[in-house]
Amino acid sequence: MEYKLEEFITYEQPAKYIVESDQYNDSYDIPVLTAGQTFILGYTNEQDNIFDNLPVIIFDDFTTSVQYVDFPFKVKSSAMKLLKNTSKSNLKYCYYMLKYFQKQPENHKRQWISSTSQIKIDLPNIDNQSKIVEKLDFVQEIIAKYKRQLNMLDELVKARFVEMFGDIISNDKNWNSKPLKELCDISRGASPRPISDYLGGTIPWIKIGDATIGDSIYINSTKEHIIKEGVRKSRFIKKGSLIFANCGVSLGFCRIINFDGCIHDGWLAFQNIDTSLNKIFLLTTINQMTGYFRKIAPGGTQPNLNTDIVGNYIQVVPPLELQNQFADFVKEVDKSRLEVQKSLKKTQELFDSLMQKYFG
Repeated sequence: MEYKLEEFITYEQPAKYIVESDQYNDSYDIPVLTAGQTFILGYTNEQDNIFDNLPVIIFDDFTTSVQYVDFPFKVKSSAMKLLKNTSKSNLKYCYYMLKYFQKQPENHKRQWISSTSQIKIDLPNIDNQSKIVEKLDFVQEIIAKYKRQLNMLDELVKARFVEMFGDIISNDKNWNSKPLKELCDISRGASPRPISDYLGGTIPWIKIGDATIGDSIYINSTKEHIIKEGVRKSRFIKKGSLIFANCGVSLGFCRIINFDGCIHDGWLAFQNIDTSLNKIFLLTTINQMTGYFRKIAPGGTQPNLNTDIVGNYIQVVPPLELQNQFADFVKEVDKSRLEVQKSLKKTQELFDSLMQKYFG
């Protein structure tokens, strides 16, 4: 039978549960939540007006993002709805359904009453809803398992790095060291503008999204390509170059490109690397230093590192034989990472197809 969402999902305004202080501390017990990607903003020691009518769905009233919550919490703002099911519906089923209908609204206005609650769907009976939830939960747990494996592989590389090379900020093993600018050529990318006038060619156009954090140490392809005229207004770099994300939320990680291509001004390129440095060792060193680079980046709305700041970074240079041993270890871990990522991709595709089947 067809119902509007408001006929089987009720809501409560969160005003009563808003924190009075923004002095969060990880030693406190009560999480402060948002419905967005950040989810847990911090922890508070406030003990009054904690939401504990669980489980519940928190719905961002402006973005339609949702989170399923089964633990007590407080909230940061009133820009959300606290959603509960009625006797017609299974709450977890409602959560998956809202995930399917999630969108980025064009206008900045509250969405639940004006839009989302008015969506009509054919609502299965409770038993069938429960069966659907069971299937989706099962696939989601497999996805979560693969993501945990990827995190464990990242931690394994970090642990081996510290074991072999120590704390490279303090250089507690007293390795030889030099400013990075003395060990490679550092250049900044450039962007032909407007970029839309230069897309559609054959030259790879390397964007941050082509190398999201947690992926392989290599970039093997790009989603977009530019025409030859765009190359003159960008930075063309050769296969095997190491590139470094130098600004914004992605600042501080490196990749090696496996093709010739152009980088925009969100990248720095490290080329002509000195023979005393193994390229994979250098990449891993830079990736270990993300927190440091964010700390030294000039302030503003977006952290940003120029060639001078990065060039003055003091790079440790352990014996090349030791670097090579570590690089061989990283290559083996990267093979495992790629296999896990393939499995994750297939499982995510299965989940997406099930969501389409049940809610499309």
